[in-house]
Amino acid sequence: MFHLLRTVFFLIPAIAVYTIVLGLASVTSSFFDRRGHFAHGCARAWSWLILATTGVDVAVKGLDRLVPGTTYVFVANHQSIYDIPVLFWSIPCQLRIIAKESLGNFPVLGPHLKRTGHMLVDRSRPDKAGILHWASRLTSNGLSLIVFPEGTRSRTGMMGKFKGGSILLAMQAGLPLVPISVIGSRHVMKKGELTTRPGHVTLMVHEPIATAANAEPTPAEIRALAEQVREVIRPAVEAEASRDRPEANDATSRRSSGERGAKADLDG
Repeated sequence: MFHLLRTVFFLIPAIAVYTIVLGLASVTSSFFDRRGHFAHGCARAWSWLILATTGVDVAVKGLDRLVPGTTYVFVANHQSIYDIPVLFWSIPCQLRIIAKESLGNFPVLGPHLKRTGHMLVDRSRPDKAGILHWASRLTSNGLSLIVFPEGTRSRTGMMGKFKGGSILLAMQAGLPLVPISVIGSRHVMKKGELTTRPGHVTLMVHEPIATAANAEPTPAEIRALAEQVREVIRPAVEAEASRDRPEANDATSRRSSGERGAKADLDG
């Protein structure tokens, strides 16, 4: 009950203030800074404030694998709405997102997203020429992209299948993919719950995977690359998730009991 009351009467009002103040600063800056670097700084400040106010500690491993100034497509599993502030604060790159094209019709928000380098796509009819133009803008401005190919958050921590759409964009543009394992964010705010809790999140940045520009990759090639990236991310994520599963704990308990019983028989 304490964490629910804390969320409703403290965190939500605080985050609303952060969002209004930094959102206004971000939108205003986009009229003068078309690269969106200041707007990204606002997003990072917003992320840090949310994490600090909630009490979330983030440990990042593998940042030395990244080359400064390189444009990457970061590919992460999705556990919580806290994944966005965790990644924006922890990854030292100018990050951009893929959003639905319909968001471009919203006053203020739509033009702001376009001005600052975020990609708005019609997922049912992707525009290849638009993708290549967007990729050129990313590389020329030193921007990177963050995507969540599962398409939805995992309640248990066990990973779902990766959808190929965001992988297709990287393949068509020839951009390197960086798998990221997000571990523990689901404990901060679980899917379907309003309550937030302090917690510890680990990010594991894996070795980048190079892609060759391919305007027409086959469905099999897209699936193969998506599965390759998923299998890099999955072990660390599901190892942590399996420790919380009752059946896993029961199996561990049964093994321990069996080992103690066997030892007793031997001693006897």
